[in-house]
Amino acid sequence: MNTPLSDRDVDGFIARAEEAAGAYVRGDMERYLDLVHHAEQFTLLPPYGGPAGRHEHRDSSVRASAGFIQDGGAVLEHVETHSWDDTLVVAMIERQHGRVEGSPDQDLSLRVTHVYRRIENEWHLVHRHADPLVDVMSLDDLQALMRR
Repeated sequence: MNTPLSDRDVDGFIARAEEAAGAYVRGDMERYLDLVHHAEQFTLLPPYGGPAGRHEHRDSSVRASAGFIQDGGAVLEHVETHSWDDTLVVAMIERQHGRVEGSPDQDLSLRVTHVYRRIENEWHLVHRHADPLVDVMSLDDLQALMRR
């Protein structure tokens, strides 16, 4: 078992995650991959819905998405962090914007949960869940969305 994370460790971790999110929405996938290490068998629940994606090696699919979002920026709103043993769960809101496939700059904010596992003193992203439900919606709107 490793030493638990201190508040300073968590702050540093969040700063690194914020830098990674910013790199992603700028289309700087090499910087993103320098900052985020994906575990083998990484799972992704993407913000546009659908089944979980499973990835043995995430780097190639990240690089392939380089032109999808461009010229963006991101600021993380840290919601909560839970850690135990070699596991870290971070809930946050990625307040971000960018241009999607050449469209005008737009809000791309997401609610995000990351699960990390420490492997040889390095944190690897095991799972990411993201959804665009940042703003509160009415019960009628929620029901309409669920009826789709």
